[in-house]
Amino acid sequence: MKKNKIGRVRWVLIFWMFVVAAVSYLDRNNISIAATAIQQDYRLSNQQLGAVFSAFVAGYALSQPIAGRIADGVGPYRTVIFGMVWWSLFTAGTALVPTGFGWSLAALMGVRLMLGVGEAVIFPAGNRLVANWVPNVERGLANGIIFAGVGVGAGVAPPLITAILLNRDWHWAFYVSAAIGLAVLLVWILLVRDRPEQHPRIGEAEVAYIRAGTKPSELVEPASWSLIVRNRSIRLLAASYFTYGYVAYIFFTWFFKYLSSVRGLDLKTSAIYGMLPFIAMALCSPLGGLLGDMLAPRFGPRAGRCWFAAAMLALCGVFVGLATQVSDARLATMVLAGGAGALYLAQSAYWTLSADLAGPSAGAVSGFMNMCNQIGGVATASFTPWLADRFGWSTSFSFAALLCLLGAMAWLFVDPADSLGRSPLMENEAEDTLDGHGLPMSIGR
Repeated sequence: MKKNKIGRVRWVLIFWMFVVAAVSYLDRNNISIAATAIQQDYRLSNQQLGAVFSAFVAGYALSQPIAGRIADGVGPYRTVIFGMVWWSLFTAGTALVPTGFGWSLAALMGVRLMLGVGEAVIFPAGNRLVANWVPNVERGLANGIIFAGVGVGAGVAPPLITAILLNRDWHWAFYVSAAIGLAVLLVWILLVRDRPEQHPRIGEAEVAYIRAGTKPSELVEPASWSLIVRNRSIRLLAASYFTYGYVAYIFFTWFFKYLSSVRGLDLKTSAIYGMLPFIAMALCSPLGGLLGDMLAPRFGPRAGRCWFAAAMLALCGVFVGLATQVSDARLATMVLAGGAGALYLAQSAYWTLSADLAGPSAGAVSGFMNMCNQIGGVATASFTPWLADRFGWSTSFSFAALLCLLGAMAWLFVDPADSLGRSPLMENEAEDTLDGHGLPMSIGR
């Protein structure tokens, strides 16, 4: 069977998962663009605004393990449908919270918390989709494409939301975002299925290629939470992803306000320069996945996934630390964009390795890992302004740079062979079914 005869249905589904990810980040990032207007309407301090940001991330974080189990149990197709309906309603609901009441802040926080609960299903479901549809040797690129949606959605947010703010009030930003989500949902319903065998447009050759490229470890029963938490490599991934989340959420929460309020850029200039980190994320996420897919077969998964991710996190720390020493606001934004790009070069390694380690528990394991990532985001939303108010914004960014270095160190101790439920017999079977480049022998070269 020659690879050039294999269909591309799996990549169509991965592309639409990328679109769903982009919409999810548009719907969560719109509030950071509209933050000044919302802060004025509700008369919020920076700490109170940080609490609103934290409410979303708290709901998102605490729901991750459950979301992962749901994705494993009912499949990514229905999980995403449920999630998009839920979060579109609460996106619109953000604009419906009344101002001027003693309970307005609590209501706003409650709506954002429920929005986070709805969005929690997206990436565990995406990881389950990748595990079902994509051979191991292509998972880095697949995850990289999906997470490019993070950069695209967050990057589209500044110009789109700014245009709405300049022509309408901030409420319309949330109505438009919700409408976009529902339109994307309709295409998902028509296009996606849980497994290759269920899709009406896939050919037998592509189904055989996907199945031949799946590791034997994915044939074991779903792992218990006890087994997942006891796995050393999964704990290290989760700890590293906590530091990753802390740094990433600086861009998703405080970055736009930092440009306008601290660096002194006006709304239009902030919208332009505020796109740079997210453009870097969108470009570097698939690039990092592609590089991992190229390096892992040649040098082994430890070098191709773990060492590569560690190097990129360390590079991000260098960029974020250097940005505090740059006086020009526009140049500082470019340096921070370099940090965001380096961070997202490492993104797909987390999700690729978690899927490889977890097999049929890919949703649960990635949900646990992503919960730790989002706890990092909760810490960012509140701790960043606390540090900035007491010690200055340079201290806030320097602390984030330090966390990057700690996250890089954790990657050095991750063992890519530490799969859940993998037995020595499975190891031997895996070696027999994969050639020297990590490709299924039945596919040929």
